[in-house]
Amino acid sequence: MERLNVGLDDRSYQILITPEGFEGFAEELCRIGFPRQIALVTNVTVGPLYGEIIAPLLQRHGFSVRMVTIEDGEIYKNSETLDSIYTQLIETGCDRHSGLIALGGGVVGDMAGYAAATYLRGIPFVQVPTTVLAQVDSSVGGKTAINHPLGKNLIGAFYQPKSVFINIASLDTLDRRNVLAGMAEVVKYGVMFDRDFFCWLENNVTSLLELDRSKLAHAIRRSCEIKADVVARDEKESSVRAVLNYGHTFGHAVEQLSGYGKVLHGEAVAIGMVVAARISHFLGECSLEDVERISRLLRSFGLCVDPPEFSLEEYLIAMSRDKKVQSGVLKFILNVGIGDNKIVSIDEPGKILSAVLSRGLPCQICSE
Repeated sequence: MERLNVGLDDRSYQILITPEGFEGFAEELCRIGFPRQIALVTNVTVGPLYGEIIAPLLQRHGFSVRMVTIEDGEIYKNSETLDSIYTQLIETGCDRHSGLIALGGGVVGDMAGYAAATYLRGIPFVQVPTTVLAQVDSSVGGKTAINHPLGKNLIGAFYQPKSVFINIASLDTLDRRNVLAGMAEVVKYGVMFDRDFFCWLENNVTSLLELDRSKLAHAIRRSCEIKADVVARDEKESSVRAVLNYGHTFGHAVEQLSGYGKVLHGEAVAIGMVVAARISHFLGECSLEDVERISRLLRSFGLCVDPPEFSLEEYLIAMSRDKKVQSGVLKFILNVGIGDNKIVSIDEPGKILSAVLSRGLPCQICSE
C-alpha cells in the first residue's frame, strides 16, 4: 500500500493506493479516529459490488454501518437526490458523532461530500473512489457539489475528506466507456504539469487500456501526486488550483447543453481540452504539433475530441455561467506547449471560439 500526503495543516490527510482489495481500510479508519457510526453512501450499481464487501469488513472491526443508496448517473446529481441522502441520514439516526463514507465514482463522491459538509453543519467523511476519474481527480481536494439545470457544479462547498482509499482492482468492474472517460483527466495532468508523464502516457496506451495493474498504479499515483501538490498550495482555487480545470470550461458547457449524463464528464473534458489547446495555439502559446499530439493521445484512448453541433451563442451563454467568470470576463485555462500552463482573461470569447470551433467536425458520440 502506497501513501501520499495532502498537506493542509490541520486538515491534512493521506491518499492510500492499494493494487487489490480493501484490506487495511478498517485499520486506516481506526488510525484516523473515524466515528464508529458510519453512513455508507453509494449507488445502485456500486453498492452490490463493493458495499456488501466493505460493510461486513467494517462491522468486524466494531463499526456500525448503515447503507445510504442513490441512483446511478450524472442526471441524478441534483438537489432532489441530495435531499434523499439527507432523509436517509435522518431516518437512520446519524448524528454529529457519525461519519460518512463515499463509495463510488465522481457523482457519489461529490454528492456525499456535499452532504457531509452540510448535514448538521458538517460531519467527517472518507472517499473510496471506484472509477478512474474519481481515483485520479475528483476524490482528492475537497471539491463537493451538485449540478443545477443552468450549470454544472454551481452549488457546493470546499470540504476535505479525512482520507482517500483507492483500490485499483475496483476498476476491473468498471464499464469500458467510463474507463476511457477517466483517462481524459489523466492526460490533463501530463498536458498541464508534466511533459515526461505525457510522453509516458503516449508510450503506454495499450497497457492502460488493458488495465495493466502496474501501469494503472503509476498513472493513478502520478495524477494524485500532482493534484495533492496543487491542492496543498491553493486549497480553495484562488490561484494555481484553477489550472486543474483545463478543458472544463468548455467541457461543462458540453455536458449542460447535451443534457447531463448523455456525454460523460471525462468525454466532455476531452473535447474541452482540445478546444483549449486550439485557443492556446490561436494565441501563440503552443504549436500546432502540440495540439495534434494532445488530440491524438485522447483519440488513442477512444475519446471524441470534436464539439457537438450547438450554436456559438449557446456555448457562450453556458460558458458565461462558469465559476471562473469574474466581472463578466471569462478566464480560460490554457496549456503552454505540453507540460506547462497559464490562465488568460478573454474579453471577446466569441471571436476566438468562432475561429477554433470552425476547425472541428461533429462528434459522433455527442451527435447520436
